[in-house]
Amino acid sequence: MTTGVTIDLSVNPDQMTEFLAFVREIAPDTRAYDGCQLFDIWTDTGVPGRVLFYELWDSRPHQERYLAWRTETGLMDRLGPFLTAPPTISYYDKFDG
Repeated sequence: MTTGVTIDLSVNPDQMTEFLAFVREIAPDTRAYDGCQLFDIWTDTGVPGRVLFYELWDSRPHQERYLAWRTETGLMDRLGPFLTAPPTISYYDKFDG
């Protein structure tokens, strides 16, 4: 069953240009990772520095393996200096009603 994931990020507004360039650089590897169906990046038009990653994965374990890989490769350490607060990760199951 497909799992929806949102990752809500608070980025230092003064670093948005650099942050988005960084994300553009890493996005192809995310999209190519096993189990990734969709990886979209949204910026909040009303809140400077707010970025939302919207993702679809084959399953939650696929996305969790991806996050573990990103942590092991040091990406999270590179991401940290851009952030003003810890990310909020939410997992969703689609309701077909």
